[in-house]
Amino acid sequence: MAEIQVSPIKQMEYRASKISDVVSLAQGIPSFDTPEVIKDNVKAAMDADLVARYSLPQGLPELRDMISQKLAQDHMFYDSETEIIVTCGAIEALSATFQSILNHGDEVVLVSPSYASYPELIKVAGGKPIFADLVENEGWRLDVTAIEKKISRKTKALLICNPNNPTGTIFTKQDLTSIAELALQNGLFLVLDEVYKDFVYGEEPFYFLAQEKKYRQNIIRIFSLSKSYAMTGWRIAYLHSAAENIVEILKVHDSLVTCAPVVSQYGAYTALQRGDGAVKEFTQVYNRRRNLMCHRLDKMEKYLTYQTPGASYFILPKVLVRQGSDSWKFCINLLEQAKVALVPGVAFGPSGEGHVRISFGRSDDDINLAFDRMEKFFEYL
Repeated sequence: MAEIQVSPIKQMEYRASKISDVVSLAQGIPSFDTPEVIKDNVKAAMDADLVARYSLPQGLPELRDMISQKLAQDHMFYDSETEIIVTCGAIEALSATFQSILNHGDEVVLVSPSYASYPELIKVAGGKPIFADLVENEGWRLDVTAIEKKISRKTKALLICNPNNPTGTIFTKQDLTSIAELALQNGLFLVLDEVYKDFVYGEEPFYFLAQEKKYRQNIIRIFSLSKSYAMTGWRIAYLHSAAENIVEILKVHDSLVTCAPVVSQYGAYTALQRGDGAVKEFTQVYNRRRNLMCHRLDKMEKYLTYQTPGASYFILPKVLVRQGSDSWKFCINLLEQAKVALVPGVAFGPSGEGHVRISFGRSDDDINLAFDRMEKFFEYL
């Protein structure tokens, strides 16, 4: 347990909570409230006495049917009875997955930078995280060769977040297929975390690797409703995979949580059934905020340089001033002196050092206020 740490993202938010008048662009919490249609239907379920008791461990049958239908719209065909589990957010889905597939000392290859909690989830399951760097000067591209070199006889799984948190990169079909081939050839699980798949700003449709039957036994795919439907507090997500994988993951899921909160499952059903309009609205707003943040970053080119994200609501600029080489110290100084909370890039893996993660999931006013303060902070360095 001495090796397990609280997420650096949460650590920064905790520090920020102790200082008055802080503007935070740190944690990835949407600025929106959960859509009214979701809340209204959940209230109706509560009034009908539908939420007070456990569901089946794998989730409400009607919710799993709805998930199966939504997956089929994207050409991913999974049986609602045997291949889908509703979980307490993506974190529990990942935790149950790793605890079911890893033995002590097994390795999981993941890219750097990627989500800060991944290494801790792997360690909790007795595994060891092994980092393979993305290519920063090519828009944080997947380096298939670098990943292949990290595979050893101890490797049990590859972990890919797509679109990537914290870089906002959308990995190409070609690179994803190459990664899937590595998993197939080496008998590895390929864990896909696609929680930001709805927030894509280009015209090209998002490619779902899980639609390929060839890799069905290798892929374990996870999606959370937290970001797409502004439901971070509801703690609701799902995973899907081949039935033989689900059988093992369900054992751990049942041991951890019994079932996902039933009240949240009813919220998820309504979100998937009637929430597409809200997702489109959120995406339009995030795209506008992305452009606003890029504009503000362009005005600070002496201090920060960045790759424009194609998805999610994060940017990972590189800090050009000397003090930015230690991203923890830089973020603490920025918090204490300018009252702006960002996340140190090193939280996301070794290649994140010297960078900071900035969220444009917050309001326009928060973004502008934070950048006004940062401009003054840099002027006095």
